[in-house]
Amino acid sequence: MKIAIPVDEKSIESSVCISFGRTPYFLIYDMESKKSIFLDNSAAASQGGAGIKAAQTIVDNNVGALLTPRCGENAAAVIKAANVKIYKTINDSIIDNINALNEGKLALLDDIHAGFHNHGGK
Repeated sequence: MKIAIPVDEKSIESSVCISFGRTPYFLIYDMESKKSIFLDNSAAASQGGAGIKAAQTIVDNNVGALLTPRCGENAAAVIKAANVKIYKTINDSIIDNINALNEGKLALLDDIHAGFHNHGGK
């Protein structure tokens, strides 16, 4: 199974990014082959709808699971419609989260936030 993780840098030693839609990169990691690729997140510079665009990138890469600290409802809807599971990361270590998923220790992300959608930033 391939998984996706929002990351701060193009390195497996990097950190999980706190923002899904505006993460600079996505790590696509193959759990079987242990191979990883990094994708630039073109949605990061979007005026709006970054989460939905980022979610489409995840779906287009045929992953089975997304590991992220949080996810907005619009992005989650796109991801879930493609039958991709969303797991909540346990810390900011990419390796720790991959190992936790492999050991069945990551919980599904149930706390889907409403998204920011430029509200409240007066």
